[in-house]
Amino acid sequence: MISLLVGSSLALVFAFAGTPLFIRFLVRKGYGQFVRDDGPTSHHTKRGTPTMGGAVIVASVVAAYFITHLISGMLGFGSFSPTASGLLVLLLTVGMGMVGFIDDYTKISKQRSLGLNARAKIILQAVVGITFAVLALQFPNDQGRTPASTAVSFIRDTGFDLAFAGSVIGAILFVIWSLIIITGTTNGVNLTDGLDGLAAGASVLVFGAYFLIGIWQYNQSCGSPGAEGVCYEVRDPMDLALLAGAMAGALIGFLWWNTAPAKIFMGDTGSLAIGGAIAAFAILSRTELLLVILAGLFVIITLSVIIQVGYFKISGGKRVFKMAPLQHHFELKGWAEVTVVVRFWIIAGLCVAVALGIFYAEWVVGL
Repeated sequence: MISLLVGSSLALVFAFAGTPLFIRFLVRKGYGQFVRDDGPTSHHTKRGTPTMGGAVIVASVVAAYFITHLISGMLGFGSFSPTASGLLVLLLTVGMGMVGFIDDYTKISKQRSLGLNARAKIILQAVVGITFAVLALQFPNDQGRTPASTAVSFIRDTGFDLAFAGSVIGAILFVIWSLIIITGTTNGVNLTDGLDGLAAGASVLVFGAYFLIGIWQYNQSCGSPGAEGVCYEVRDPMDLALLAGAMAGALIGFLWWNTAPAKIFMGDTGSLAIGGAIAAFAILSRTELLLVILAGLFVIITLSVIIQVGYFKISGGKRVFKMAPLQHHFELKGWAEVTVVVRFWIIAGLCVAVALGIFYAEWVVGL
């Protein structure tokens, strides 16, 4: 437990102290945000605000994770060695963050609001996602548990195993399934990142939930002395909790500077990295389908875009919302930006609360 506090605190301090330094660097370089002209007119004042702040979040988490393991090993309250699950979370987080960084840098260098073209972005995301999915089925521990399994999970692995048609086909189906989860979460966070502090605040709640889930799964891990009743076959739950706490801490430190009026934006560097991290936690903690509820705000906002685009095409140009994603619809209806952000945070909190309630209720009923 001490390592969890150390990791979370270090990430918070690193992000809180590092963000203003990064802001000054970006200002000197002239790396500012470009704003689409068809959006709310109030957003035009944000043009030129430093972006790519997600780099600070990712760097803070990576540094906090390895330093925590170093301190834990030296002082004897943890292990020197990172776990396979922890490294896989970092792989997907850093990998997606790099894709976002390339996208952000393309926007800045070419002085436009659009970065990588869709094909290049999908290919890069697929390369990172496939690498993660393939490796997630490797590295069994002493109990034979790998970081992920081919079984589709809700609160734990269900009886529906993708390997029903054979191990090779099962592995291929798992990769496809993982890519669906990864694509959904990265796009969901990316679409939500449109107002000051919205994506960062909502993500803190999601990572806070995975922090609690990791601790609970560790205490009730199959084969552990303290486990009672229904147990969890998750490979490295405590290390997942450490990283979830570090992600939450880094986002809180960043949110201090990202809240309205934002002095820096996370950019695609941050939103894709956060989405990748959330997907990794869902897959490795065996809560894949629970993610739909846990990350409910991101799901709602993504659905608003799908509905808007779909209805626009089938109706010959009509719209359901004044603008998509959904947060901009309420801005155009006259809601202040801060009002939209806080109310959406409330929705995100309610989704997290419901998901945690379902998670705990399943364990209680399982007794």
